[in-house]
Amino acid sequence: MNYKIEILNDCILNYLREDFPENSESLYQEIQIRFSEISKDIQFISQSKNPIDKRIELAACFLALMKTMDAAGMSYATIREFCLKVVTELVRPKSQWESLKRKLPAKLIKTWIGGILISLIQHKAKFRHPDGFSVNIVTDKMDTYQLGFGIDILECGICKLYHKHQFDDYAKILCEVDEMTSMMAGLQLVRKGTIANGAHKCDFRFQPL
Repeated sequence: MNYKIEILNDCILNYLREDFPENSESLYQEIQIRFSEISKDIQFISQSKNPIDKRIELAACFLALMKTMDAAGMSYATIREFCLKVVTELVRPKSQWESLKRKLPAKLIKTWIGGILISLIQHKAKFRHPDGFSVNIVTDKMDTYQLGFGIDILECGICKLYHKHQFDDYAKILCEVDEMTSMMAGLQLVRKGTIANGAHKCDFRFQPL
């Protein structure tokens, strides 16, 4: 199992025990069963050359959590609050070194090293799977607040997965996570819309904090 999934599962279990002590263990076991079933739909990501497709596995774990809580009769608001609490803990830097490491790419982006990294991302993003992400890397400074780097997601692999399981509305919760992770990287996310919320693309643009 992906070590990030292991960390996420530990975080979920801890908060289940805190918020739902009477049935936390049974809920957790149900999440694992559902994740095992959902994982059959995302087997392609292990062979995908598109690095953004890797995000789908964590989204699948959250989908298992959402489906379990929904089946237990919990409201959308309760599920959203719980998921965001888990995410906040998950993305929180655990050390000063980790915090600095997350901000390093934003500091390098205008350097020659950043140019190499952007070119590498552009190359890998060309590989597309029907169930994954279709991405366009934007380098026009006039369209990226002079940063020289932005992302247009034309097809969202997470939305595809959630749609397949008839949980489209819950994909919107994960859109909120992008603001958190951007801030951790020392960037402010500037975005007009997301596919999960009905836009034709997710336009990720950034400004340094």
